[in-house]
Amino acid sequence: MGNRPTTPISERQFDAVQDAKKLNKAFRGIKTDEIGIVEVLSSRTIDQRQQIKQKYKDIFGKDLEKVMESELRGYFRRVSLALLDLPHELCARELRRATKGIGTNEAVLVEILCTRSNKEIEEIKTVYQTLFGNSLESDVIDDTSGDFKKILLSLLQASRDEGDDVDKELSEKDAKALFDAGEGRWGTDEMIFTEILSKRNYDQLKATFRAYEKLVGKDIEQTIETEVCGDFKLALQTIVKRTQDCAGYFAEVLHKAIKGPMVDGDALIRVILTRAEVDLPRVRERFQEKYGKTLEYKIRSETSGDFKVMLLALLP
Repeated sequence: MGNRPTTPISERQFDAVQDAKKLNKAFRGIKTDEIGIVEVLSSRTIDQRQQIKQKYKDIFGKDLEKVMESELRGYFRRVSLALLDLPHELCARELRRATKGIGTNEAVLVEILCTRSNKEIEEIKTVYQTLFGNSLESDVIDDTSGDFKKILLSLLQASRDEGDDVDKELSEKDAKALFDAGEGRWGTDEMIFTEILSKRNYDQLKATFRAYEKLVGKDIEQTIETEVCGDFKLALQTIVKRTQDCAGYFAEVLHKAIKGPMVDGDALIRVILTRAEVDLPRVRERFQEKYGKTLEYKIRSETSGDFKVMLLALLP
């Protein structure tokens, strides 16, 4: 198979029983057959992998996750286990690690909560409660503070307008409110920014940002840069980026994960897997447009071993 991406097979070709047996064979013997695992998991859809997981349990009486935990190592184990999760399960686990690890990983909280739909946020909250026995809201309250906490809790209400109607009068009113809350006063009224950016639909926000630039003579990102700070600023910037260029935002996350002296393997896993059946082809395009190199090239040059093989196989 080499390092070439694998194309998902059709439902007609798919056989969960045979795939479960292939995976079991990969774990038998003196050495684990990592390439066999890649060939199965990378070329199946999210739904197909759920069926494989269940068939493995039915046939062999073991949880596939537990077998992988004992047989695999490092980031290859992490990506293989993540492939067995539904996207909202993966997000819930990432949010738990972000709040209950050593210190709070605010960047992960922002990446997930500032970019998901109402339905996705509700699914994440439900599975979080099921997996960890307490609410996501309570952990956010415990581990964050100030205006950053307020905007996350507002987003967790999953009450953003998700229509596509644009009210020109409202966009002008909101643009004026944002100006009055920031550039137009001494100090900043953060609640105005929170209310508008966490509740309006994305097309409405685009109209508001255009109206703001016309009114003020600078774009909203410039105002956010100078008027607010810290993790609250990161949250607002992320909502703006997700509004204006969602695929470009996730391309940026991937670039940051792979450009430093230490590759952030968890971010690579999180973005590639959760965007795989959403907009990953477009994310890949935007990556090349923004950074002049293909995502495949960067993964080849900056990662290694079976982890690299799996990531490359997952690219569309």
